[in-house]
Amino acid sequence: MLHNIPEEELIERSENSVLLKVKIDSESDYFDGHFPDFKLLPALAQIDLLSHFAQKYFSLPLSTPNIKRFKFTDKILPDSIVIFKISFDSEKKRVTFEIRGAFDDRLYSSGVYSL
Repeated sequence: MLHNIPEEELIERSENSVLLKVKIDSESDYFDGHFPDFKLLPALAQIDLLSHFAQKYFSLPLSTPNIKRFKFTDKILPDSIVIFKISFDSEKKRVTFEIRGAFDDRLYSSGVYSL
């Protein structure tokens, strides 16, 4: 368990992409000190989860060294259930991702980084 986030549910996997369902548990230490009166999942926590999943499913380093574009478009609140869509282009050595709501398809964040 990473930062009190329960194990992700693998929805779909191919050679170069993965779709994961993740509950962002309200007990996660990611929420510690991040707006005490209005908790939300920090951008850094989203990047941390992304790099963790990229390492687990594509054997990539636990880093995002060359961020091309990260866009955070909505707030992820405690106990949200989200879908991580992560793709790895091995030729371009590039990771793309989206984090969406599991039930409403709301886009929370998206981006691209290179290794």
